[in-house]
Amino acid sequence: MAIPQLHYFSIRGYGEYIRLLFIDNGIKFEERNFIPYSDEWEEIKLGMIFGQVPCLKIDGQELVQTGAIMRHLARKHNLNGSNEQEATFLDMFFEGVRDVRLKYVGYIYFDTETRDELVNSTIPAALKKLEALFNTHPGGYIIGDKPNYADYMLFEELDVYNVLDKGILVKFPALRAFHERMWNRPNLKVRWEEIHSTQR
Repeated sequence: MAIPQLHYFSIRGYGEYIRLLFIDNGIKFEERNFIPYSDEWEEIKLGMIFGQVPCLKIDGQELVQTGAIMRHLARKHNLNGSNEQEATFLDMFFEGVRDVRLKYVGYIYFDTETRDELVNSTIPAALKKLEALFNTHPGGYIIGDKPNYADYMLFEELDVYNVLDKGILVKFPALRAFHERMWNRPNLKVRWEEIHSTQR
């Protein structure tokens, strides 16, 4: 079986969800990273399906769009719940977390006023809803007692929020415990050390 190759920028971003899924499940993969706005990237993107990354080259296919890639990997590696109802719940959770990211990603690092509003108001309001939804299923993860594909997105986003404000998860004990639980998974702990030793 060919080794999957992830094409993404040399940052965490959307590509990190895919990395975490691979790393946690011991799936060997390769990366080709680009520097945003570089001449190399401007040339490479002309050959991409939608001119954007992440892109996953796997089994002779070129897959793009983060959600499509994650769901493909979920189906392939049994990370999509145990039935249609669970798969739909995971999809719903994934899309809800992505909506939060879309609210902040264009502003959080560049616009201090908007950043403060997002950290103090927008993100906590979203976390309240995510905490309530998370608590509808027992087991310590979004569904059950092991991670599924949406857990990796939730985990990465919570870690970004925690970097922005160390106390942002205090009022959300279920999500905070989930965040800690994920970082304590052996393979992810190695990734944590890599990320936080060279924090953005």
